[in-house]
Amino acid sequence: MNTTINKVVWITGASSGIGEALSKAFALEGAKLILSARRTEELQRVKQQLNLPDTDVLILPMDLSDSSKTNELTQQVIDKFGQIDILVNNGGISQRSLTLDTSLEIDRKIMEINFFGTIALTKSVLPFMIKQKSGHIVVVSSIAGKFGFYFRSAYSASKHALHGFFESLRMEIFKSNINVLIVCPGKIKTNISINAITSSGSKNNNMEESHVNGLSAEECAKQILDGIKKNKEEIFVGGKELKAIWVKQFFPKLFSKLIKKQKPE
Repeated sequence: MNTTINKVVWITGASSGIGEALSKAFALEGAKLILSARRTEELQRVKQQLNLPDTDVLILPMDLSDSSKTNELTQQVIDKFGQIDILVNNGGISQRSLTLDTSLEIDRKIMEINFFGTIALTKSVLPFMIKQKSGHIVVVSSIAGKFGFYFRSAYSASKHALHGFFESLRMEIFKSNINVLIVCPGKIKTNISINAITSSGSKNNNMEESHVNGLSAEECAKQILDGIKKNKEEIFVGGKELKAIWVKQFFPKLFSKLIKKQKPE
């Protein structure tokens, strides 16, 4: 039986990339959706492509950098659907700047969006999942959550932090029948490098070749859904770049030499 039929699924970062692809994948499987991101017009665009009745889709704009309205937004979801079965923490921002050129303000902004915004929403949703004695929390991290890379110091730190938080949370809530899946994408064909922020806080506005040639967002979404259905705890999604994770684990000295030779982008 399909495990997502009639499930209420809340997706952040749903206006593009992996979030948009996940929205379409869940819709095809009969889920009810809450679509969140900052850009309302883009959320509306995604909604129009889902072929779902208005009663099964809620557009809920939100900014992960502002957690003050998180509980209010969660209550809106409960008021409409009565439950939240799957929370997909996909929203976030990447970085392209040298550590010494990046102000602490930019570091804090990245942490606020990628880490604090994500855990604020999770903590807001958790009491309802515990009450219903079921739920699934999905966290879209990155292979940068496994090792650092050029121009990604704060971004990588924020992803490492997600692993520590959600691995701890998993142990605390599994008896409430709530699963936690951490997804580590590699190079996925999305606008993540275009939307990444620089040391000045401006958009990078550069589509990197590695992302142009990356795995499609649709295939990434497919693998995430498969991971949810199989109750996986962690999955890696991407191409040959994923080999770096295993090299670092089993051959750390070799990894250190190889990663320094990689092209910064």
